[in-house]
Amino acid sequence: MLTITKGAEPYLLPAGKKGVLLVHGFTGSPAEMRLLGEYLHEQNFTVLGIRLPGHGTSVEDMAKTRWKNWYGAVLDGFHLLKDICPEVSVVGLSMGGLLALKLAAEEPVDRVVAMSTPITIADKRIGWLPFYKYLREYMPKRRKQYDVDPEYTIGYDKTPLKPLDSLIKLIKKTLDVLPKVQAPALIIQSRSEHTVRPESAQVIYDALGSKHKKLLWLEKSGHMITLDEEREQVFQAVEQFLLEREEDE
Repeated sequence: MLTITKGAEPYLLPAGKKGVLLVHGFTGSPAEMRLLGEYLHEQNFTVLGIRLPGHGTSVEDMAKTRWKNWYGAVLDGFHLLKDICPEVSVVGLSMGGLLALKLAAEEPVDRVVAMSTPITIADKRIGWLPFYKYLREYMPKRRKQYDVDPEYTIGYDKTPLKPLDSLIKLIKKTLDVLPKVQAPALIIQSRSEHTVRPESAQVIYDALGSKHKKLLWLEKSGHMITLDEEREQVFQAVEQFLLEREEDE
């Protein structure tokens, strides 16, 4: 029987006709996107925060999942929200940004926001992954403390290595389809983080096929920009982008 960690459940916050699909990151949970979701809901967006397979339960569950499982959940969430709202945008954090961009390349997404999205991962151990995954199943991870309620920081304290290999494959597949993205796109990246190499944002921006695209740099935040000290700036930037009219572009 699947047991979801308290606070890691998916959520639907009904409001207006503009829908926003929120996609969390690798080893995270819908909780890390909830503050953003609550903010957007207050601005009359209908918000769906999905839980990716293997997340919010146990690392043993996650070890059995791969990128196709995660992307399948994103597709399901998009079509569910599309039945409710005539307009659906997608906002993803970290790996969720990859999944959001892939969705925007393949489905009629109105707008896409990718935050802290990896093309190059900063951890030098990633190059040893083909060997590590045969020697050990999990790798411990350090978790930063944020000035938010712990209910928004639910995630695993170690990384299963076999799905990490699948994340690398997802990066390559997303890179291949970026020129197909036509929806307006906002890329947000902190220059100060140590999980994703910040130049990843420029690579994504340059490869996008979108006529209307923006790149917002943060200076003080770490990887989890939905929880860190510049989160209000992030929330406002996302709201403004989602509300822009075509004539403003």
